[in-house]
Amino acid sequence: MNDDKFYMKKALEHAEKALNRSNFPVGCILTYKNQIIATGERTGTDHSDSNELDHAEINALRKLGQYKQKHMLDNSLLTIYSTLEPCMMCFSAIIIHGVSRLVYAFEDAMGGGTSVDRSKLTPLYRNHKIEIVPSVCRLESLKLFKEFYSNSKNKYLAGSLLAKYIIDQDIIIKDEEHYE
Repeated sequence: MNDDKFYMKKALEHAEKALNRSNFPVGCILTYKNQIIATGERTGTDHSDSNELDHAEINALRKLGQYKQKHMLDNSLLTIYSTLEPCMMCFSAIIIHGVSRLVYAFEDAMGGGTSVDRSKLTPLYRNHKIEIVPSVCRLESLKLFKEFYSNSKNKYLAGSLLAKYIIDQDIIIKDEEHYE
């Protein structure tokens, strides 16, 4: 678990970079045998090049594809860390890449894909074994999302179920800070 916190903090650094560029603050890293081999940040939410494809996980997986020693990797030893629970698109891409472990910080109440019942899906998705570890550095990730929505210029998903869920977390933040 200590390694998970260490690597999630690295993903949080990438989320901060996205936030500093006025993008939705999601960061992601891929590790192989405790080495960071790819990183990603959410892009396409600052309205300059708005799109729903450049999620942090997809950006990290693209970099994995460019990894010089990719042909030598045993994908069953890959772990992906994301500051937000991956959506179904990203979760599917993670499975397709054979990643065996997923660690995320904050749950996506609107579009999270990790709780999908894969038992009725095709064998590629149904049979892939993946360990899912939620809520690592949850509070730190939540603080970045709240900072994003505190800026009225940030319109990405404003008014959505996810935005409302994040904004409604005020009491939880105060309670958690009180007990730290």
